[in-house]
Amino acid sequence: MKKIKLDIVGLSYSQTQSGAYALVLGEVTGRRRLPIIIGGFEAQAIAIEIEKMKPSRPLTHDLFKAFAETYHIRIDEVIIYNLVDGIFYAKILFNDGNKQTEIDARTSDAIALAVRFKAPVYTYEFILASAGIVIEGNDFVFLENIEPAAADTPETMITKEVKSSFTSMSDEQLQDTLSKALADELYEKAARIRDEISRRKSS
Repeated sequence: MKKIKLDIVGLSYSQTQSGAYALVLGEVTGRRRLPIIIGGFEAQAIAIEIEKMKPSRPLTHDLFKAFAETYHIRIDEVIIYNLVDGIFYAKILFNDGNKQTEIDARTSDAIALAVRFKAPVYTYEFILASAGIVIEGNDFVFLENIEPAAADTPETMITKEVKSSFTSMSDEQLQDTLSKALADELYEKAARIRDEISRRKSS
């Protein structure tokens, strides 16, 4: 079967499952998007690598990468090869310089490793045809709650207060706060700070 290459085009709080995240993959040569529900830990692992943040201690996927590279193992690609009862199945293709091997993996873990090894992610047409949707735009939405709310809840009020405090900080204060958040392993806070830094650079 012909493989279709995918890119990560979004990551946000899941609108359907509390405590989960929606990872959105998009076909490189088309407009279809493939939303996959993943856990919070895996979402953080993916966002941290894409945002180029450096945790104070290696995360599980960083440890796997260091272990693999020590023994000269490289990931060639990740393939999302099946979809059964709403569950995506993936496999990792890797080699040690002599032969290529493949292993099954959770899709979220496979993608968290793919971004670390800069390995391409693929799927097949039948999966995009059955689970793909068309979404306009390719904007990254990292760790943001995209659900509309009729009124502020205590959680959204806290989030707005935190964002407001970031906007009032100087560039130097933001960098210091970012360093402390990473040292304390507060990765969601660090992601919001990076968003504010990026917003200032682009404005």
